[in-house]
Amino acid sequence: MSDLNRGIMKFDGADSPIVVTASAVMILGSIAVLIIWAMRSAYLLG
Repeated sequence: MSDLNRGIMKFDGADSPIVVTASAVMILGSIAVLIIWAMRSAYLLG
């Protein structure tokens, strides 16, 4: 059992490349959206 198949990811195939890639894309995409939203809110007040 790999380390990726423990903790919150307790299902078979949690360490497959497709699941890891999808999770990474969702997390990085969310961070990018928050950064863009913060920049627009802070500097483009119109």
